[in-house]
Amino acid sequence: MRKAIILLLGLGAVAAAALLWQRAGSAKADVPALEVVRVARRDVGTAVRATGVIKPQTGAEVRVGSQISGVVKRLYVQIGDSVRTGQPLAALDDRDLLARRAEAAAAEAAARADLEYARAEQRRKRELAAQRVVSTSDLDAAERAASRAEAQLQQATATLSSATTQLGYTRIAAPIDGVVASISTQEGETVAAAFAAPTFVTLLDLARLEVRAYVDETDIGRIAVGQTARFTVDTYGDQEFDGRVEAIYPQAEIRDNVVNYVTVVTFTPPADRVLRPEMTATVKIALDARHGVLALPLGAVRRDGAETYVLLAGAGQGERRAITTGTKDSSHIEITAGLRDGDEVLVGEPPSGSKP
Repeated sequence: MRKAIILLLGLGAVAAAALLWQRAGSAKADVPALEVVRVARRDVGTAVRATGVIKPQTGAEVRVGSQISGVVKRLYVQIGDSVRTGQPLAALDDRDLLARRAEAAAAEAAARADLEYARAEQRRKRELAAQRVVSTSDLDAAERAASRAEAQLQQATATLSSATTQLGYTRIAAPIDGVVASISTQEGETVAAAFAAPTFVTLLDLARLEVRAYVDETDIGRIAVGQTARFTVDTYGDQEFDGRVEAIYPQAEIRDNVVNYVTVVTFTPPADRVLRPEMTATVKIALDARHGVLALPLGAVRRDGAETYVLLAGAGQGERRAITTGTKDSSHIEITAGLRDGDEVLVGEPPSGSKP
């Protein structure tokens, strides 16, 4: 009987010890893990977010065509080629225009010869009239013939110039530096320039692009020309590109029943990335930006009534340090006083027994 009682007491002691150990472990599990963060410098500020599209600036996309009708004899470029201003793009069959220019040149030479003869006759008649050998009417006729010959030469020269200009239209050259974006004709095709110049090649200057951001009507009142902006594109999602608000279109655009205003953001194309038209851009337009200031995550800053403070990490872990804050954004807040660059603080709820 005594052995049974001792055995029961022993089993009870073991069970009690196990229960205490389990509760202790549960209590430790309930203590939230604390994260240590370091005060560091970064950009902090509020911003308006918008979705946009990369577009060519005015004059950066040029549709090159022909001012005359004819058969396409040569195409010198392909899609994707880089071209410089004045570089040949295409050529039309020029045999007919070459013949017309040669005819106009011959007519000008004949008119020039007629003028020389008329002027020589004019000089003779003037000399004879001075000697009273010819009549005044003969002198008048010579003067009139010289004037008509001069006018005919001017007309022939103008005709030759026109023929030369028309011949020049058979050579289509690049008006800007850029990349060949599209080609809308082929060698051997006949183009007709009756009412509008047919497009041969579309050139695009990738150095002159802009972002057209669609800003919601609730935010457009806070946007102004000159504000800084940053944007990303899906192709290079890990890199932000700097820009500047250049213009705000006065006319609204309705997209999916939402009123938006186009805000133009200009930027300098990066040297190590190629941005292209129609890329979708995620734009952030800075409103109250602070650059290179001391900052902490929002979760590290605590408040007790009117006091704002942090809990220090390291040797004085859990100790309160009063701070002064400034501008904040969705994730960080500026620290204006109370901490230095590199100080470490705690994020999360402090364990019980920490220093007040």
